[in-house]
Amino acid sequence: MLLNGSQIFVEVLCEQGVDTIFGYPGGAVLNLYDELYKNSDRITHVLTAHEQGASHAADGYARATGRTGVVLATSGPGATNLVTGIATAYMDSIPMVAFTGNVGTSLLGRDSFQEAYIEGITMPITKHNFTVRRVEDLADTMRAAFRIAQSGRKGPVLVDIPKDVTSNKCEFTHRQPEQIRTVTTFDEERVAQAAEIINGAERPLIYFGGGVRSAASCQPLRDLVHKAGIPATYTLMAAGVIPYGDPFNLGMIGMHGCYTANRAVSEADVVIAIGTRFSDRVALKPRTFASKATIIQIDIDPSEIGKNVEVDLSIVGDAAYILRAMLPMIEPAKPGVRDSWMAMIHDWQAHDYHPKADPSRLMPHQIIGEVCSQCGPEAVYVTDVGQHQMWAAQYLRHAKSRGFITSGGLGTMGFGYGAAIGAQMALGREQRVVHFTGDGSFHMNLNEACTAVSYELPIITVIFNNQVLGMVRQWQTSFYGKRYSQTDPHRKTDYVKLAEGFGLKGYHCENLAEFQTAFAEAMKRKGPTWIECVIDKDQKVLPMIPAGCDINDIIMD
Repeated sequence: MLLNGSQIFVEVLCEQGVDTIFGYPGGAVLNLYDELYKNSDRITHVLTAHEQGASHAADGYARATGRTGVVLATSGPGATNLVTGIATAYMDSIPMVAFTGNVGTSLLGRDSFQEAYIEGITMPITKHNFTVRRVEDLADTMRAAFRIAQSGRKGPVLVDIPKDVTSNKCEFTHRQPEQIRTVTTFDEERVAQAAEIINGAERPLIYFGGGVRSAASCQPLRDLVHKAGIPATYTLMAAGVIPYGDPFNLGMIGMHGCYTANRAVSEADVVIAIGTRFSDRVALKPRTFASKATIIQIDIDPSEIGKNVEVDLSIVGDAAYILRAMLPMIEPAKPGVRDSWMAMIHDWQAHDYHPKADPSRLMPHQIIGEVCSQCGPEAVYVTDVGQHQMWAAQYLRHAKSRGFITSGGLGTMGFGYGAAIGAQMALGREQRVVHFTGDGSFHMNLNEACTAVSYELPIITVIFNNQVLGMVRQWQTSFYGKRYSQTDPHRKTDYVKLAEGFGLKGYHCENLAEFQTAFAEAMKRKGPTWIECVIDKDQKVLPMIPAGCDINDIIMD
């Protein structure tokens, strides 16, 4: 059939199973938006306050579901406003397709109004990107973008579409979506070698990251942990893959991970690293990381093998397929075999950091504990970046593998509200989504409150307000002689009045009882809610291992 580029755009989106798209209109994409209007019964478009919010929403949609998030922006500033969101998705291997409009092909390279070379700008932060110069290439380019976003190590893809391509016509034929190229192959001999090493270990430890969540399934990892009786620790990006109540779950590792997890890495004789890249927030001192251990690394991306820490045995492939193949070779845990190892771990757990409760004022762990108590295990938690992010990772007790959404690799302040909107749109209004943020992060993208109000999304935003840029100030306290350079912004924001101005309900809380009441009321509301929690500006994220140090340098007080 003969269709124009805009019609092809919508048909391919539907062909790929897209039901929701986030974006913001502009001149270069008017043809696309006109076609989306005509097909509003097939695709829901979510209009955000800012293109960055739209990109984070597409990201949150993808993290909450595992499906590809889709975002659309106009040329020039619309396209460049997506950059932070694309980079955020890239660093955390999130499948996303970003569509941008551009000036007509005859105007490219002429510094035309609202022209930007977005293909070149985003080249380092996408798996691949395209500029479509002929309408005949549009359909196949879009199909390739969706395939690439989900194949192998997942990530964002950008497709730039000049305006004349959206109006030109060509023949179009519907196709079934291509099967995603899942990496099912691996070196079977190396899998057998790994199983032999694991079976012979006296002090084994599993250390896993966000790649496990991106794999075909998380269940093989859980099966390995329980069959072999191996304790496990995880990175920020993998929180929730193993339930918090699991006796083999040691907690988070790294700069703000628990003492036990970090100590176990230093004492293990075998470390099985799965879907993780030994980032500088985990392997803070690479040359001494797991220095007593034989290290086995399993990752889908060969470029990550041994990149940050030298390993003894590597297996490239999808972690789920590799672990499924390995499980029959793994000997079941035998009583008494690793009792001394588990006894050591239990001794270390007695030294883990536990904050003190104080009902007279708001303490971060009490706030998060109350949220968990009222929401139950099915809630989805989204964070911005900063102290509140680490407190959430430390104290949340959720049990869903996709129940914790945060920006890990890029550490994007302002990520949370857009991501919460994306998650809520993906999961439906009956699903509880809670957004944790700090006053510093929240000021960056709180404009997305208007989006939550417009779509009546029941997102509860919990604002940890210490009136400072808490994480940076903590570093200034510990390492810069308390010289608080530009970390006290002296803001006078009244969150209750501001919430009312946006058309939502706001609460102000100064003690636990007030918070309990406010959160219970927020749980009953149909639209979005803000709850401001006043906390002490000197409240710190503990424990902490300074950059470039190891477990021997951990700060516990």
